[in-house]
Amino acid sequence: MPTKTAADSPDEGSGLDRRDWIAGLQRGLQVIEAFDDAHSRMTAAEAGGRIGMTRTAARRYLLTLQHMGYVASDGKLFWLTPRVLRLGQSYLESARLPRIVQPFLQRVAAGTHETAYLSVLDGDEVVYIARNGPNRSMNTGYVLGARVPAQVTAAGMLMLALRPDAELQHWLAHHALKAFTSHTIASKERMKLELDRIKAQGWSLSEQQLDLNSRGIAVPLRDRHGDLVGALNVTMPIGRESSEDAVARVLPMLRETAQAMRNLI
Repeated sequence: MPTKTAADSPDEGSGLDRRDWIAGLQRGLQVIEAFDDAHSRMTAAEAGGRIGMTRTAARRYLLTLQHMGYVASDGKLFWLTPRVLRLGQSYLESARLPRIVQPFLQRVAAGTHETAYLSVLDGDEVVYIARNGPNRSMNTGYVLGARVPAQVTAAGMLMLALRPDAELQHWLAHHALKAFTSHTIASKERMKLELDRIKAQGWSLSEQQLDLNSRGIAVPLRDRHGDLVGALNVTMPIGRESSEDAVARVLPMLRETAQAMRNLI
């Protein structure tokens, strides 16, 4: 997981006046984001090292977060508490988009008998912010708020493909492609060709790139002005149905639903 240094401040083109920038807030959030699967418990020195902060400064932030209930400690190691989930839950409960799409996701799920999602792109990851699906697949799909590498999902590859050319070229040049299965596209040349194909056709299919039993199909979700706001996608287990049959069954409904939502966003 990439981390920013504590010295990061707004660039001139960022739109934020330096007088309005609160460095302490940024650094506190950076401390929270320093924890991940590979760094679930850290000393103050380890946390500071991940974000370019001294041990003393990191310890002060960690102790403050501990006082607020976001961090726990045994006196040496620190780890996040479930209270951190309130930050994401606040978004899911207050954001307008997940509420708008829910009845549409329900319609897609009912029509396809698969799990339907609304996802957005956050850096190099897809974040699932709304979902609806049959009970049989709820235990195999993505939970709300789940973050998955964009390169291995239909929704992620679609949103990457629809980025401006300069942004896409920068991503390809600076992002290391990781192989999760034998089907993962780990070659940058092949990824570029696949993203060009996705952009040209306007939808995406991804199979077995993250999970050998998983297939995803995605279409762009645009607002009334035509701006991309996310991806509408369906995931399903790979069974006896061919890729062509799955696309023929699911893609028309996804496209129709995305079109029906445009005037509401």
